[in-house]
Amino acid sequence: MLRPFIDAHVHLNTPTLEKLKMAKDLDAYFVSINTEIPFFISLKEQEKTIHKLNEFDKRIAFITSFETKNINEDNWSDRAIQQIKTGLDHGARAVKIWKNIGMDASLKDREGNFIMVDHPKLMPIYQYLSDNDILLIGHQGEPRNCWLPLEKMTVDSDRNYFSEHPEYHMYKNPEYPSYEEQMKARDNVLEKFPKMKYVGLHLFSMEYDIEEVAKRLDKYPNTKTDLAERICHIQLQAKNDPEKVRDFFIKYQDRIIYGTDVIDDGSFTAKEATERLKYLWNYHWKFFSTSQTMEAEEFKGTFKGLELPEKVLTKIFRDNAIETYRLDKELLTY
Repeated sequence: MLRPFIDAHVHLNTPTLEKLKMAKDLDAYFVSINTEIPFFISLKEQEKTIHKLNEFDKRIAFITSFETKNINEDNWSDRAIQQIKTGLDHGARAVKIWKNIGMDASLKDREGNFIMVDHPKLMPIYQYLSDNDILLIGHQGEPRNCWLPLEKMTVDSDRNYFSEHPEYHMYKNPEYPSYEEQMKARDNVLEKFPKMKYVGLHLFSMEYDIEEVAKRLDKYPNTKTDLAERICHIQLQAKNDPEKVRDFFIKYQDRIIYGTDVIDDGSFTAKEATERLKYLWNYHWKFFSTSQTMEAEEFKGTFKGLELPEKVLTKIFRDNAIETYRLDKELLTY
């Protein structure tokens, strides 16, 4: 495994120290993304937890976000911007916008329409971020599998997730915006604010086809993407066309960021969360760095690792995160 390396997409919402002790042994660092998820602790508590963990060993950078409560009030965007400013003042490296905008039936405008990410309500936020060179990271929509029946989904991880979270399974909610509408709304924002720096998390939610991801990276030069919780989709494509997948990573080596999306929220013991991180790190490194024949939990069949060049691995597993999230020497030295 690369030393040091960065898992640039986690949610570290408990103060347990086992994960930091393990990370120190492996020379690993984190970017923890604060998100307005209903079953998470509050955004304030998420930030407090990161600061508490960093008192033990400063290995975690964090991303701030904003609340969507009372989004229809006239001064909502002012309050959201103030919340963003506070997070940045406390050390946040970027701002997160989440899929609840566009996929939460409680977030509708006064005419009863779903508030999408390109809604006028959000324009002052994007303008503020663009004007002040503040990075936005976005999880919009879901994997395309979300709009398919369970039996037609391509990977078991999606099948399991949407079985447990039917409120986000859009096949069962046809009155919600379509997958295409979600992607178009996100693209509309990128077109309206071309100077705004943006990371399309989870392969831009276009994990089913790396050609679609490539189209966004080509069309929007100020964007990057991350791999969090979508590597199995890459492996599925590598099973069928390994050279195409390998070429994608080499071509876009400066714009891809590694992350696992591991959630440490108390649902698992500290030991279990730590072991999950360690397992994924080693498993993913094997896929990207070797040509060994492998299997995935999420689908049947075998595939070979990509055996990417060392310089590409270094960018994806460390350097791109350093540049994108402006990780200074106070957090990471080598």
